[in-house]
Amino acid sequence: MRKAYKIIGYIFLAIGALSMILPFVYMLSLSFLPNDKILSSETLMFIPSPVTTENYEYVYKNVNILQYFINSIFVAIATTIGQVIISSMAGYAFARFNFKFKEPLFFLILVSMMIPPQVNIVPLFFIMKQFSWIDSYYSLIVPGLFGGFGVFLMRQWFKSMPDDIEASAKIDGCNTFEIFYKIALPLALPAVTTLAIFTFITTWNSFMWPLIVTNSDIMRTLPLGLANFKGSFREITDWGALCAYSVICFIPVILVFLSGRKYFINDILNGGLKE
Repeated sequence: MRKAYKIIGYIFLAIGALSMILPFVYMLSLSFLPNDKILSSETLMFIPSPVTTENYEYVYKNVNILQYFINSIFVAIATTIGQVIISSMAGYAFARFNFKFKEPLFFLILVSMMIPPQVNIVPLFFIMKQFSWIDSYYSLIVPGLFGGFGVFLMRQWFKSMPDDIEASAKIDGCNTFEIFYKIALPLALPAVTTLAIFTFITTWNSFMWPLIVTNSDIMRTLPLGLANFKGSFREITDWGALCAYSVICFIPVILVFLSGRKYFINDILNGGLKE
């Protein structure tokens, strides 16, 4: 009976996975089809026939997509690295140290997680304006360097780290900083990877904030470019080119997740101590 329930569960999981994967597969197929073939086809074509790259060529020639891609990559990587470093250090401090106002400060961080991001847009915009950071990489990166979720995640991880590991390191002559970056941080690789993946995807897909703080075309990110590209169609939507642009947008996110997948699901803290 238990085996039957397990099989049924796998079937539902497979159906759910297919329902999310098939639209992306169909979009990938459409991106390699001529536009007249897309409009004339009455059936779903998951394998393009004939195959053409004219949609990608059209996007490359008519959109400043290389600059958008560079902007998105630079902003996403810089924000991810910064947030991982800051959140890891703050999380370790909250988990392993005792200092004045520790609990109230951590409570404020938890409260910040409950505030909708849209509430912070206006004050953040005026802060960026006071620093003359509007339409620059600073305004795209700096506000994302700190996140309550990252501090909370890393704090919970470091709090679960056995005290014997830290005690052994102190006996071996390690100072506080060496314990953090040589022992605690490598053991926290699953949590670090999880935070990095979430931060990268969130930053990569960000639309509202870049829309507000950028003015020039040279500072646009891929989501802004996609919205502008879609708005450029007046009479007939070029679905092939639109799908090609969308494929370019989501491929880096898929690659980042796949590259960090094994660390995302593995718990390497197990086995960190030997009996």
